[in-house]
Amino acid sequence: MSDTLFSGLTDKPLADRIRPTTLSEVVGQSHLLGEKAPLIRMIRSGHLSSFILWGPPGCGKTTIARILAQETNLHFESLSAVFSGVADLRKVFDGAVSRRKMGQGTLLFVDEIHRFNRSQQDAFLPYVEDGTIILVGATTENPSFELNGALLSRCKVYVLNRLDDEALELLLKRSEKALGKTLPLDEVGKAYLKNLADGDGRYFLNLVEAVFSYAEPNEILDCQELESLLQKRLPNYDKSAEGHYNLISALHKSLRGSDPDAALYWLARMVVAGEDMKYILRRLTRFASEDVGLADPMALVQAHCAWDSYERLGSPEGDLAVAGLVVYLATAPKSIGVYRAWNEVKQVAVKTGSLMPPKHILNAPTRLMSELGYHKGYQYDPDTKDGFSGQNYFPEGMKRETFYRPVERGFEREIKKRLNYWNELRKKKQGLKE
Repeated sequence: MSDTLFSGLTDKPLADRIRPTTLSEVVGQSHLLGEKAPLIRMIRSGHLSSFILWGPPGCGKTTIARILAQETNLHFESLSAVFSGVADLRKVFDGAVSRRKMGQGTLLFVDEIHRFNRSQQDAFLPYVEDGTIILVGATTENPSFELNGALLSRCKVYVLNRLDDEALELLLKRSEKALGKTLPLDEVGKAYLKNLADGDGRYFLNLVEAVFSYAEPNEILDCQELESLLQKRLPNYDKSAEGHYNLISALHKSLRGSDPDAALYWLARMVVAGEDMKYILRRLTRFASEDVGLADPMALVQAHCAWDSYERLGSPEGDLAVAGLVVYLATAPKSIGVYRAWNEVKQVAVKTGSLMPPKHILNAPTRLMSELGYHKGYQYDPDTKDGFSGQNYFPEGMKRETFYRPVERGFEREIKKRLNYWNELRKKKQGLKE
């Protein structure tokens, strides 16, 4: 593009000025771009196939696609699924068909490919399958949930990492070299800047550029000055996307693993990101009944109390009640005895169909029912010597089964003692009858 009247008034952003021109310059993705890594092997083989790049924002997806097109002599086409429709796709496909007739391949890079609907994704299939285009899709969302199975079956999926401190440090050194000056921050300030970037290389470079432009000559900014200059963004989190489910899963697993510190961390991550506290409380209440169960019957009570406290106090005061619940659940004994029993007994209920209860435990409000034997022989347990009759309460013709098996933890240890006592008493009473 030729210079215009305004070309000298605006410089390219720092991220564009130091954008890698070879795959070896891409930082943080050595598992894909190292000496013997998959993408490098693919290029050296001379047979590039379609694939999906899945990773967080600012990890190099677009850069990798552009460099691949250059290194394989393919015509590069770029689309954004946010701004493109069927007409744009048709135009790209027609161009790719024409180029193929002249012996040139096409690499089509589609950013945010998960934004295309199912029918639009289907449109890629024939052109990918016959090799008219090499599709490189980029997505921040889990392809398993967002892309058609048919398209996924024709594309490999490569996972890109968020940039760690080492990768961000490399970007910082390149920035300083490109600008010919040192970032006016001490080590604490640099660490703060990296934390603020949250693994997003593009955002990190924008922050670096902002610091360079704000600082006075020979000035070294401290953290307080840095905070006043830069607006902290919320962590990358979409309540309808995979990150939402990843964090609640991490919280759930930390509770199950009896790690209150990790559980508090994941709770804080969700709260800071703006998660609906009612959703968190629903999951914690479920955990109290499902994973703690009768090992600590107070867990469910604590869940209800924490929920009620949050409803009354709101945030941030009510957050502490939720944090207290998380610690309680993490440190409580765990048992899925009731959970297993319920799943097992539902299956048996389906199999046994419409078996009638034994007649001796049925009431006999009419004369006919009495004549048929309803309520005959029933023993009122509180009136027995042991407060336990040992009678059969399963349907006639169905053997007694054990569904609930308490563990040797928490309150269930006491429940187990009671059940063992009643089982022995039942055997004695049945033995006397025989």
